[in-house]
Amino acid sequence: MDNVMYVGLSRQMTLQRELDVVANNIANAETAGFKVENLNVETEPRYLPSNDDGLNTINFALDSGVTRDFGQGALKETGAALDMAIEGDGFFTVSTPAGNRYTRDGRFSLDGQGRIVNAQGDALLDSSGAEITLDSTRGRPTLGQDGTLSQQGQIVGKVGVAKFASLSALSKDGGGLYRNDSNIQPQPAGDARLMQGMIEASNVNPIVQISKLIEVSRAYESIARMMDQTSQLSSQTIDRLAQVS
Repeated sequence: MDNVMYVGLSRQMTLQRELDVVANNIANAETAGFKVENLNVETEPRYLPSNDDGLNTINFALDSGVTRDFGQGALKETGAALDMAIEGDGFFTVSTPAGNRYTRDGRFSLDGQGRIVNAQGDALLDSSGAEITLDSTRGRPTLGQDGTLSQQGQIVGKVGVAKFASLSALSKDGGGLYRNDSNIQPQPAGDARLMQGMIEASNVNPIVQISKLIEVSRAYESIARMMDQTSQLSSQTIDRLAQVS
C-alpha cells in the first residue's frame, strides 16, 4: 500500500505543476507574443522486470519538463507606428544587460535617445546586430514587410528577424523574452514578413485551457480520494490484525 501512496503523491505533484502551467497560460491569454505551454507527464506507472532481489520496481508519475507551442498567434491591428508583428517563423532580437534575447512581442516605442525599445527598455537590433535609432523630428517611420525602416523616404535601418533551426535552443527568460542556451546560432528569417501597426496576440485558446484546468482539478481530487481510501484501508487492516492477535 505504501507504493500506492507514493505513486499517488507523485501524481499529485505533477498535477500541481500542471495546474500552475495551465493557470499561467490563462493569465497570459491577452499577452502579446505569448506562446502556450504544456507539461509533459508520464501518467501511467509501469512495473519493470524483477531486480536481483526478485522485487519489481515501479516508476512514479513524473514530468519531463515544459514544452511550448510556437505556432502563429492572430495578428491584431493597433495603428501604432512602432508596433510590429512577425508573420511566419522568427523572433525580434533585443539587447539586454545579460546579452541578446529573442521575442515575438512587437510592442516597441522610442526612448529618449531615439532608440527603438521594448517595454523593459531593451533596444531592438537590426539585421547586423546594431541598435536602431530614429529621428523623432522626421515624422512617422514606414516599415516594409522585409523589415526595412524608412523616414521621409530615406532608409534608416532594417529590423532583424532571427530564426533557429531548432526551437529547443530557446529557454524562457521572463518578460516575453527567450535566451539561447545552446551553441545553435540564429539565422536570418528570410521568409518572415513584418507587419507595421500590428501585434501578434498569444496563441492561447482560453476555452481549451479552462477545460484543461477543470480536468486537472478533478484528477487531483480523484487522487486525493484514492489516497484517503487507501489510508483508511490500511488503518482497518491494522485494527483487524490487532484484534486477531
